[in-house]
Amino acid sequence: MSAASSYASGVFEVPLLGDTIGENLDRTVRRFPGRDALVDRAAGRRWTYAEFAADVDALALGLLDLGITKGDRVGIWAPNRAEWTLVQYATAKIGAILVTVNPAYRSHELEYVLRQSGMRMLVAAERFKSSDYAAMIEEVRPGCPELEFTVLLDGPRWTDLLERGRQGDPARLARVQAELSADDPINIQYTSGTTGFPKGATLSHHNILNNGFFVGELCHYTELDRVCIPVPFYHCFGMVMGNLACTSHGAAMVIPAPSFEPAATLAAVEAESCTSLYGVPTMFISALADPGFDSYDLSGLRTGIMAGSPCPVEVMKEVIDRMGMTEVSICYGMTETSPVSTQTRADDSVERRVSTVGRVGPHLEVKVVDPATGRTVPRGEPGELCTRGYSVMLGYWGEPERTAEAVDAARWMHTGDLAVMDEDGYLGITGRIKDMVIRGGENLYPREIEEFLHTHPDVLDVQVIGVPDPKYGEELMAWVRMREGAEPLTAETVRAYCAGRLAHFKIPRYVHVVEEFPMTVTGKIRKIEMRETAARLLDPPA
Repeated sequence: MSAASSYASGVFEVPLLGDTIGENLDRTVRRFPGRDALVDRAAGRRWTYAEFAADVDALALGLLDLGITKGDRVGIWAPNRAEWTLVQYATAKIGAILVTVNPAYRSHELEYVLRQSGMRMLVAAERFKSSDYAAMIEEVRPGCPELEFTVLLDGPRWTDLLERGRQGDPARLARVQAELSADDPINIQYTSGTTGFPKGATLSHHNILNNGFFVGELCHYTELDRVCIPVPFYHCFGMVMGNLACTSHGAAMVIPAPSFEPAATLAAVEAESCTSLYGVPTMFISALADPGFDSYDLSGLRTGIMAGSPCPVEVMKEVIDRMGMTEVSICYGMTETSPVSTQTRADDSVERRVSTVGRVGPHLEVKVVDPATGRTVPRGEPGELCTRGYSVMLGYWGEPERTAEAVDAARWMHTGDLAVMDEDGYLGITGRIKDMVIRGGENLYPREIEEFLHTHPDVLDVQVIGVPDPKYGEELMAWVRMREGAEPLTAETVRAYCAGRLAHFKIPRYVHVVEEFPMTVTGKIRKIEMRETAARLLDPPA
């Protein structure tokens, strides 16, 4: 491989972890029994590592007593709360495969996941916001014959499960743990597919424990860190980059609220002296725009992670300047890679952190290839980003053909993202292959245009999509969220702002001002939904 090729491997002085999640947790508990492990702000509860381990082990023994064994699929369907984390670690300790169910799912999606995973047990909240989980479970139960046990959090079965476990024999749990392998499947995460049914990315102890650990290593976590986690646990961002990064370093997990609320997040950072804060860009935008922002003491913040979708440069600068997150890290990845493949480092320049997604992570490989030929392109040229190493999933649950479409024979995961690698190995994500807009033969990358429009003083957030056009094939449309009190932008005012600063073919023809963007529960923008809405809004020119 020549030096000019877009290939890089992550040499790192700290070796990969070879243990299971349960073994790793036990080691942390022995080192830091009295330190805070978990703080649930909404419930007003907190656990030291010793207390957390006692509840995890009780739940694990309760599951064993119920007949749950290695390889059984156990679902968790709830917003962020302490019990979610207990279930995560208890299932790992007995080798049950945790199926993380999106809290936004309705009955149709729930039934698909129950059936596709062959779920034997489901632990769920009774309700949250407009979702009546208990009613939806009863609705789909007849069509899910493999579902034997349903346990509602706050209900008598949950309490009974823990009580039975507290009467159990710790030696039994130790024997079960000793039979587990780090390569066993331990988690199924359903990717939010934009077409068709979601796919169940199947991940091992080795996949997610190492990914959480090395994300934490690059954030320089120690037992003194306290990480505020407003991102959903059901997704890798919460349960891997959040929980597993913490427990592998003895740091504290802080749950600010069941779901993201800007004020609750800022209050948790202040009250718990958090040193790190996680979020997708839209969360940071909302926190910075909170009317009471300046009243919170955020002086404890040192670092944090912004991930999930591309971070606008202007937002990143505000996070560093106004929130004091001088070591904030950008991570890039996907569920199928546990999730993080690249990350910026604390000593990277601000310029690197606002313009790239960093370099390849420890013990991983990345390359940028020509999507048509599969050949690695020279540095500086765009192509599809591929990654390989310990983080690549075992496969899509029960779907070998779809696995083969994503992971090639050499175990490279094809991300579907367009990227450019510079001469120093830093990667810039220019968009999804399917989001690229081809206007009159010109390849246009929405990310570049979004970054420019973020410099407009009245723009809070912006997303650019392609819409059908009879003359050029596609035209650009900008969806814009305005700052409070600002006059809504129009196509004319945007054109005037861009004139002389963007090539004429990169200037959006259409502008649509909105209050919110359509999003997944993890904060990813649903551009496919935006394109569908745009098609209804626009009468194609005659």
